Amino acid sequence: MEYVPVLPDSLVLEIFMLLPYDAVLRAGLTCRQWLAVSRDEFLWRELFYSYYRIPRSVPRHPSSVSWYGEFRRLFDCIPCVEVQTLREHSDQVLHLAFSHKGHQFSSCSKDCTVKLWDTERADGHISLVHSSSMRQFNWAYTQFSQFNADDTLLLVSGVYLGPHHSSSGEIAVISLENYTLLSRVRNKPYDVFGCWLNETHLISGNLHWIGNMTSCSVLWLNKAFQDVESENVNVVKRLFKIQNINASTIRTVMVAHCRRHDNPDLLLDYEAQSQAQKQKGRLQRYQPLLFDLGASGSDDEDEVEEEERQRETKCPGLPMGRHPPSTISGLDHVLQSRKTIGLRELEIEKQVAKMLGKAHTKAPEPSLMEALETGEEEDKTYLLFTTGSLTYSPHQIGIKRIKPDQMSTSGPVLGKERNSEFFDSLDHVIDIHGHIIGMGLSPDHRYLYVNSRAWPPGCEISDPMCPPPIAQEIDLHVIDLKSLREERRILRAHRAFTPNDECFFIFLDVSRDFVASGAEDKHGYIWDRHYNICLARLAHDDVVNSVAFSPADQELLLTASDDSTIKVWRSPRMVRLSQAMARPSRPRSLLPSWLSRNKNCVNGRP
Repeated sequence: MEYVPVLPDSLVLEIFMLLPYDAVLRAGLTCRQWLAVSRDEFLWRELFYSYYRIPRSVPRHPSSVSWYGEFRRLFDCIPCVEVQTLREHSDQVLHLAFSHKGHQFSSCSKDCTVKLWDTERADGHISLVHSSSMRQFNWAYTQFSQFNADDTLLLVSGVYLGPHHSSSGEIAVISLENYTLLSRVRNKPYDVFGCWLNETHLISGNLHWIGNMTSCSVLWLNKAFQDVESENVNVVKRLFKIQNINASTIRTVMVAHCRRHDNPDLLLDYEAQSQAQKQKGRLQRYQPLLFDLGASGSDDEDEVEEEERQRETKCPGLPMGRHPPSTISGLDHVLQSRKTIGLRELEIEKQVAKMLGKAHTKAPEPSLMEALETGEEEDKTYLLFTTGSLTYSPHQIGIKRIKPDQMSTSGPVLGKERNSEFFDSLDHVIDIHGHIIGMGLSPDHRYLYVNSRAWPPGCEISDPMCPPPIAQEIDLHVIDLKSLREERRILRAHRAFTPNDECFFIFLDVSRDFVASGAEDKHGYIWDRHYNICLARLAHDDVVNSVAFSPADQELLLTASDDSTIKVWRSPRMVRLSQAMARPSRPRSLLPSWLSRNKNCVNGRP
């Protein structure tokens, strides 16, 4: 006898529209008619927008083929299930970094070790491969690490032991073939962190105070392994020397390789698109305050420092002086000066510096902004860093293009490349109007994500040492490095509580579809990059300092915390697959098992 539906499809659809998603899926198991209706695209479009609370003006992700599949992607492919806790560190874990292949990751900690971990065990668990202690080099702790492009070398950044207000640090390069130390490079202030420019060269920093509130930051290019056979072969070359005012310094350097032919993995929402159209053609050239007090270090002083750098980088085992870390790096000079110098004297110093800077600073390179205005496209390498012009707290992002002839240390021997125009200007500056506490690049280096804590609207800064109060809410900005403008509205969910002078860096990470960040509220957070929504909160027992997606699988995420642990998170889908492989096969259930997922992982709601 032929089956005749009791209710027409249109009426069943109307009923299903009133049900939550899980009830719709269960109802679909009743019969073939209900199963077909339960997969209706119009139904799942309505469920998608209502469940995730996404504005209907935001279109579906361009790579998605169905609303049902997109609902399931956001529900089932988020790494929010804790599968392992690593407890090998004995103190706060500060940073995590994956290799480019995703087969290893490194971790840095207040216990002054850098550890390497294997992610490709047959049982799916992560295991410790190697641990190196840096205490023998008078380090207080390790704070940052990064694999080079071919995963053969590991850059490790650390902080020296020493007096309370010292800002000295060091960068070490470790071979991943035999775990030997290849070189050590001075790094000041320590929260420059350092980064790779290419497979064999890394960038470090140095800081020279040239006034009570003014300084210059020098960014150096260093060869990773110092196999020097001639005294006329460079292993170190100065990239840029940039002046700072109002106690600000350059911090948090990173390199972005922006390709000419890229496929943007992020679409603007309609609000941002309309705003971008209004601002099109009105790019303003931002001239940062760069200056010279006329009392900058002499050539003799610089030559002595360069000789010290050569000696330090050539001799990895040479013990260094004992210097301390502090929460605010590089302010020991300022703190001492403020005891005897008044605001009037500091204002006079700033005005003199601005006048002298016009005569002693190179003109900005016009090529960067001209290319934006004319629409010309080419591969570019940018040096990105935090800086400031109003106060010591980092509130601006500086951008300086690195030219092809600056990519290696080859060229004139140190000291012979100087000219009368002593300081470099920045190509572009983006003001965040708040204290920047984290930055991360998208995998294609097209977008820069910035964690900041906003200043009150309309605030004015009269004293550089008294920045405005900062919000507890952390704002996550998105900047398009192709157009050099902020492209999306701010992402929010995470919080921080420390004041200006105790702020610390909270590392974030970006995958193809998601962005994740730590927070001081004892949670890590995951957002979808396209829909701009928070999808998961990942609990720890203390501050979450760092997060890291696997480059090989964005459904694997790591979080590091002050509770001395590293937690491993996988998606519900991957957990089911691993469990299925571990047990004997059995008849497949018709009910999708992803219904059983704990709902507290979605939208950050408990």
